[in-house]
Amino acid sequence: MNDPVTTLSEILGPKGWLSGTDAEPYLRDWLNRYGVTPLGVARPANTTEVATVVKACREAGLAVIPQGGNTGLCGGAVADRPNAVIVSLSRMTAIGEPDPESGSILVDAGVVLAALHEALEPHGLMFPMHLGAEGSARIGGLIGTNAGGSQAFRYGMMQDLVLGLEVVTPDGAVWDGLRAVQKDNAGYQLRKLYCGAEGTLGVVTRAVLRLYPTPKQRASALLVVSDFAAAVSFGAFLRDEAGEFLAGLEFFSDVGLALALKHLPDLAYQLETRGDVYLLVEVASGSPRVPLDEILNSALEWGMEQGLVVDGALANSGAQREQFWRLREEQPEGQRLEGEQLKHDISVPPGAIARFIEAGAKLCSDILPGVRMNPFGHLGDGNIHYNLSPPEGRADFDGKATAFAEALAALVTGMGGSFAAEHGLGRAKIAMAERNRSQAERALMARLKDAFDPLGTMNPGVLVRAG
Repeated sequence: MNDPVTTLSEILGPKGWLSGTDAEPYLRDWLNRYGVTPLGVARPANTTEVATVVKACREAGLAVIPQGGNTGLCGGAVADRPNAVIVSLSRMTAIGEPDPESGSILVDAGVVLAALHEALEPHGLMFPMHLGAEGSARIGGLIGTNAGGSQAFRYGMMQDLVLGLEVVTPDGAVWDGLRAVQKDNAGYQLRKLYCGAEGTLGVVTRAVLRLYPTPKQRASALLVVSDFAAAVSFGAFLRDEAGEFLAGLEFFSDVGLALALKHLPDLAYQLETRGDVYLLVEVASGSPRVPLDEILNSALEWGMEQGLVVDGALANSGAQREQFWRLREEQPEGQRLEGEQLKHDISVPPGAIARFIEAGAKLCSDILPGVRMNPFGHLGDGNIHYNLSPPEGRADFDGKATAFAEALAALVTGMGGSFAAEHGLGRAKIAMAERNRSQAERALMARLKDAFDPLGTMNPGVLVRAG
């Protein structure tokens, strides 16, 4: 066979094959912790080119590393060896015409999430996936990591929003599963199997996604609650009271709020009272006849009567709603600007959130006295972004990052939760998975990987240990 670089260059042309300095933006993960310089970066323009690249890499014995927007936090979309090719889907950005009657749309895997939102807006339709990285995260990467986001408790994870897939398999064949139907029980649910596979079973090239009507009205409120136990109790009441109209239920702490306000001067906090814990609540409806303000006001009054809610306000304009949401969404940026941080992506049953945060605080303080804990996330589904900053006046964690990660993983596992709620395992959490999940579970995953990719060339070293 010819030199693989020559072969791939000929297949893709100058826009489709990058090496040297042109390839540098693709080579390191978002946190700059992982990434070995590969032979180059392939940027195919369509499914046929993806299949040709994958087949050529297979014949040359090269690892294939699928990459979307490279916004992941576990190092799963960059190479771990020089004998590899990163396959970026960044040129595959076609968005089809939405089908309002079926509630679906066909898109390329390289479509940026924010671009999809923008394309759907004139049609009165929405794709209900919202997250902090939506300006750069791509559909293929969201599928590969089975992304969740702020409305997962209402609409589900990515696996619930994918109706059909097109995938290039590790041997370069193409599986066409682009069926726009919710019910399809003709065998194994392959489309769901690729959701969360992090590119280890093939390269997702196109997807049929599930759409919903854009709400015709929303009502949002920012609340100060007495503590995390009160947040959990009030959240349970809201799920019962607002039912299917509840579209957002987020929480954050005063630690995170203080950091966001400190480092982002355009943020505005508009309540009179500060507290330890805050809730951001949103209800929405496709009908203008549903009394959303009344539902939210009534819930707020009940919360105050019960001593759960200390203060709160309903957004009186779209601009104020945006400010409320920014207070929650800028939590990661405020902490990043503060300096060194440790991120832990955790989930527990929603009713256990307060117990986990209390136990986690004691555990982390024992490891490093004075460490600052910034828990925030999705109250509706129990997903906690449990991020840490060093003690005041310190620039680092005294080499105790692994101790924090392992202790928190053991704690959440013991509570029936997960140490990898949204971000996946990537390269970062394989050892953690092997310590905290059963041998039977890990063996099943390894056998599945071997069955799909017996040569082990598809994103080796991700999810399961490389053979």
